[in-house]
Amino acid sequence: MKEFIGTGVALVTPFTAEGEVDVASLGQIVEHCIDGGIDYLVVLGTTGESATLRKHEKRIVADAVIDANAGRLPLVLGVGGNYTAAVIEELHQWDLSSFTAILSVSPYYNKPTQEGIYQHFRAIANATEKPIIVYNVPGRTGSNMLPETTIRLANDCETIVAIKEACGDMDQINELIQKKPDDFLVISGDDPTALATVLAGGAGVISVLGQGLPSEFSKMIELGLKKDRLEAQVLHDALLETMGLIFKEGNPAGIKAIFEFLELGSARVRLPLIEASAELKAELKTIVGQLVKLTA
Repeated sequence: MKEFIGTGVALVTPFTAEGEVDVASLGQIVEHCIDGGIDYLVVLGTTGESATLRKHEKRIVADAVIDANAGRLPLVLGVGGNYTAAVIEELHQWDLSSFTAILSVSPYYNKPTQEGIYQHFRAIANATEKPIIVYNVPGRTGSNMLPETTIRLANDCETIVAIKEACGDMDQINELIQKKPDDFLVISGDDPTALATVLAGGAGVISVLGQGLPSEFSKMIELGLKKDRLEAQVLHDALLETMGLIFKEGNPAGIKAIFEFLELGSARVRLPLIEASAELKAELKTIVGQLVKLTA
């Protein structure tokens, strides 16, 4: 899946003052990403606040991205959950013709065993012909999909083509990269470990910060893929503080604060998340302003 080598971004869902999906702002953000050199777009992931979107709102978001993208970049649709049958049912309800692949998170809250995680994804793989990127994010799900489980899925399920790995453990990531099948992609799911993952042999990143600073982030990953460690590290070091700040008060509060500063969308989020504080907004405004000037 060469489409997923490079920088993807997990798009936010902007909201209007009335709390509705802001289609116009979403279109601006898509354009901002495309202009900045992003390689593919992920719709309805965690950063898109999919957990607090109603069914009809998910359709609005997906349609808005499809329209704004106009076939220019590959699109990935987030469809996941902790009830396997419901995930399969939802997959069957979507028109997937505009999407290149599915992103599906490891089951959360239930804390399944490794065998349970394997059987969950195997059932999903058997239910669709679309390529699947599995998503391991233990900090959110409460369970860690171990490398042996991922590799077993990669070998047994033809449609499971990649993992978005957000375990935050470079030892685990390195083990996965070393033992995976040659055509299976390991994609970073953490901005701070994205460059290290790429330099170790990973395929790229699905980023949060990358949608706010697409030129800078995609350039870092491009240099990393070329093994230009020194130049890539310079960009990584310049971006590192911002990577931390955007998660300081929860995701996507931080990245939405950046969009407010860039005048691409509001900072509004849905409860139980709350909007970034004035203090965090001021910090982000200062550092992002410096980064934009530095790389202009």
